[in-house]
Amino acid sequence: MIGRVLIVAGSDSGGGAGIQADIKAVTMLDAFAMTAITALTAQNTEGVHGVLPIDPAFIRQQMEVVLDDIGADSVKTGMLHDAAVIETVASVLDDRAPRVPLVLDPVMVAKGGAPLIQVNAIDALKTQLVPRATVLTPNLPEAEILCGQAIPDLDAMREAARALLSLGCGAVLLKGGHLAGDTVHDVLATESGLTEWTSTRIATRHTHGTGCTLASAIAAGLAQGMAVAAAVERARDYVHAAIASAPGFGHGHGPLDHAHPLRG
Repeated sequence: MIGRVLIVAGSDSGGGAGIQADIKAVTMLDAFAMTAITALTAQNTEGVHGVLPIDPAFIRQQMEVVLDDIGADSVKTGMLHDAAVIETVASVLDDRAPRVPLVLDPVMVAKGGAPLIQVNAIDALKTQLVPRATVLTPNLPEAEILCGQAIPDLDAMREAARALLSLGCGAVLLKGGHLAGDTVHDVLATESGLTEWTSTRIATRHTHGTGCTLASAIAAGLAQGMAVAAAVERARDYVHAAIASAPGFGHGHGPLDHAHPLRG
């Protein structure tokens, strides 16, 4: 099953994150990527230098024409910068794709520190999209914002994952890459309990787009009929290999090697 993935996210002109990373990941995992672009960014490995928001009415049109014609087996959201955009996306999903699995990547801050969501939009995200998400994929800074508490260690990660699950989503994958140490811990919380993965940290600055890539890889798995845990495990393996073989481009946080499966 190829699987159709509708990606609703911002564009990264540097090609490392956002829509560009999403399309690469979905394609390399043998699924079909479609897009509704929420914002254009002037961005490279050193940071976000400009943002041009897309009118919510046009975001709606992008989503509706794709869903009405091609359809989708999963939806992945990324950069949703304000409450109007969030409300629009939620409305279209309710109307056109109410039972389609949703992977919600709560993009809030760029790798270089630039904010990518308005503060007053966070409540809209929590109330309108998180409860309908099949999988929520925050990193630790994002989870701290959503939970309103610090997450300093693995025990706190487990507690936070459970707390986020209580917001109504089907599963929470809390990514632990921001914790110090040689081992990276990721925690998946579902109604059945917690599943944890560990991997050896790769010493590199080339990690731009890891969150976008991981969420899109999970969405590809769900679109292909995989269970959540299996989709997460395959996505983690894909991203880990993409970091390990990153091409080293740029002067800042460089992009991953999304095409590594082509080289065996």
